[in-house]
Amino acid sequence: MRSSQFSSESKVIMKQLQSFQKYFWYVVIFIGLVVLLVTSVKQVNEGERGIKTTWGKMVGEPLMPGIHFFNPISSGVILMDVREDKLEGNEPCFTKDTQLVEVAYALTLYPDPAMIGKIYSQFGTAWKQKVIKQTIQSSIKDVTGQFIADDLVSKREEARTEAFIEIQAALKERNIEVTRLDITNLDFDDAYEKAVEAKVVAVQRAIEAKNRTEQIKEEAKQKIEQANADAEAMRIKTRALSENKSLVDYEAVQKWDGKLPQYMLGNGSLPFIHLNQK
Repeated sequence: MRSSQFSSESKVIMKQLQSFQKYFWYVVIFIGLVVLLVTSVKQVNEGERGIKTTWGKMVGEPLMPGIHFFNPISSGVILMDVREDKLEGNEPCFTKDTQLVEVAYALTLYPDPAMIGKIYSQFGTAWKQKVIKQTIQSSIKDVTGQFIADDLVSKREEARTEAFIEIQAALKERNIEVTRLDITNLDFDDAYEKAVEAKVVAVQRAIEAKNRTEQIKEEAKQKIEQANADAEAMRIKTRALSENKSLVDYEAVQKWDGKLPQYMLGNGSLPFIHLNQK
């Protein structure tokens, strides 16, 4: 009796196991299909291009923005950013007169979207590290070496323009477009900066001394001219007085305060007053 009951329970369990195994494989197959579907779809966003590969080799043209299907077993899609980007850094350089200066820069660039496949085939996804850094180093060092330290400061824009043209031309050959280069800072050695500061102060003081000297000269010149003018006026007046007696009387009248003298000398006549005799 017990043997019969055990046998019946075993059969029930076996049926349940078989049913579970059946559904288990259904679930496994379903999950596998979902994974296969998910891994076989790639979305390429705006500002990106997709590089499709088969067994690691690039095939076809770069994929434009959108949804793309592929065989996940043998193929894949690698996303490449083609948006404008800014790279910043510092480059130690030497000027023409061997002064050490650290040039801080900011470079704006982007890969040519139409040539992104060629860029990938040449440099892979790390094209910035492989191409940009070396080009910037070479160009900035080369341009900085053409200027003495003092000129590099005063002709900073000229140096920036030359470096920009050189970098732009070099990266254009690699299908990379450069839109802007900024020299954000020039950091010289501390000793040189102190020497420049002292030189600026000395020059400023020399200019101030020169201006003061010119001012003194001008003041002296004006005094001489005024003295000459006064002497000439005196000479003319003296000559006029000696040649014209009435002018002497006129000058005396001009200086008279209008008061009659309290006493008379000589013949007792009032000076400079002439009465018509009738």
